Amino acid sequence: MLDWVSTFPLTRHIAAFGKNQLCNILRSGPIPQHIGFIMDGNRRYARQRNMEMKEGHSAGFDSMAKLLEICYDCGVKAATVFAFSIENFNRSDYEIEWLMKLAKSKFKQIVDNGELCEKYGVKIRILGNIMLLPSDVRQVLLEAQEITKNNKRAILNVCCPYTSRDDITHAIKKIIVENYNSDDIDENLISNNLYTGQVPKLDLLIRTSGVYRLSDFMLWESVDLDCEIEILSILWPQFTPQMMIWILLKWSFNKTYYETEMNDNKKSI
Repeated sequence: MLDWVSTFPLTRHIAAFGKNQLCNILRSGPIPQHIGFIMDGNRRYARQRNMEMKEGHSAGFDSMAKLLEICYDCGVKAATVFAFSIENFNRSDYEIEWLMKLAKSKFKQIVDNGELCEKYGVKIRILGNIMLLPSDVRQVLLEAQEITKNNKRAILNVCCPYTSRDDITHAIKKIIVENYNSDDIDENLISNNLYTGQVPKLDLLIRTSGVYRLSDFMLWESVDLDCEIEILSILWPQFTPQMMIWILLKWSFNKTYYETEMNDNKKSI
């Protein structure tokens, strides 16, 4: 009912100030360096509101942009989003076509506005079996990757199209091509050859829609004992920046408490 209040310039200014203050607080403590997102619930969001499916996906893309901005402002160095699964090619032709158009449209904005990329300083990396994409979509995604390759502020990994099993298979093939001896093949070597091998290890994995499964996303990375998994009961377009800040505050508190407890235990030994 009071949504119109948020359109007032003073209200926006206060909200922005509060956000900046919270981000400053978070940056002063431990912060996850790499967050993964399973963006689930766009289709259900559309159905519940009698919207077209494409409107649900568009709303989901807008939510992603807002959440990533919060993450980077708080000091997160890398975010990995599950934009399109290889298994999604089994969906209807209409939905696949719309998703491809959405990806092409949004990333073309990045290509056409190079100064915005420089301003925000985010390096885009396209992860996955990109040869499965239509050639025009693949070209735009790779152009966005190229135009942002020298940015240093943070990394955005866009998994499109991706599954973890395909990722691990790809890593093993790379290792074979490089002629490693069998004795040299260990977990670290496989980790380094995954698509995410060049970014900090995964600290936090978030999934929306209340579904307790990983849907073949970052399976290798998420089994690390230091990686926390957060399952949210909301749908992806309902995921707000305020919720993201709360999750980061909770993660920071847990990390600080855990490290303090570990240090106390060491002193008592």
